[in-house]
Amino acid sequence: MEAKLQRRIQRYGWDKAASYYEPYWKHQLWPAQDRLLALANLDACEQVLDVACGTGLVTFPAAAQVGPGGSVFATDLSDRMVETIQAEAERRQVGQVRAERMDAEDLQISDISFDAVLCALGLMYVPDPLQAVREMHRVLRPGGRAVATVWGQRQQCGWADIFPIVDARVNTDVCPLFFQLGTGTLLQQTFETAGFTDVTTERINTPLYFDSAEAACSAAFIGGPVALAYARFDEPTRAEAQAEYLASIEPYREGKGYAIPGEFVVVRGVKH
Repeated sequence: MEAKLQRRIQRYGWDKAASYYEPYWKHQLWPAQDRLLALANLDACEQVLDVACGTGLVTFPAAAQVGPGGSVFATDLSDRMVETIQAEAERRQVGQVRAERMDAEDLQISDISFDAVLCALGLMYVPDPLQAVREMHRVLRPGGRAVATVWGQRQQCGWADIFPIVDARVNTDVCPLFFQLGTGTLLQQTFETAGFTDVTTERINTPLYFDSAEAACSAAFIGGPVALAYARFDEPTRAEAQAEYLASIEPYREGKGYAIPGEFVVVRGVKH
């Protein structure tokens, strides 16, 4: 029941955040996503799966790399995220992209279907990350590779107080173990347990730039995992939570903006 509840919270939470995710996080997340794509080393005409695709920040660059002879199948638990990708693919006339709502732990996909699997900043939200990585391994062809990135250690992410700030006002159960996979070598161990070989890990430390307090708060409260909980707050509670969050990131203020520390972990594995 707890896993079922967690999936429902994630589904409706990201439906709520879908319109704000890309405007407030696109540039901040790109260092990790760019490295993920570099490690995937996609070739023209390859078949790619993008798990927990969000609004397509990795989907569309991957589609450009595989070209019209390849394909990128994007999956996400959020209907709104999938609808966003479908609409954007039509707008851009990118025929090699298709999207479908799907649970990362139960991919409705045949075995050995893809040359590469990507998962950019999605595994932190999955109730059973090992099962999700096993699914990634299952759908890969022999010699295929999977690359995933997650947020790093809690103490390396200056925005991390958003979770206790929100939890103090409503019992969210948003991501009880959000930073776990980014601690030590746990994500690498998860890949190895799922059957991947030649597993490598990289850490990326980079500042997350926001040009104003409004942008920093919008990213934290309406463009990310606490959006559903935040939507329940009345105006006084919202103002109070925002003030507490701004106080938590005050050490990182630069003029009117902020350079908040962030850490990502990127892991690559091969299926033999």
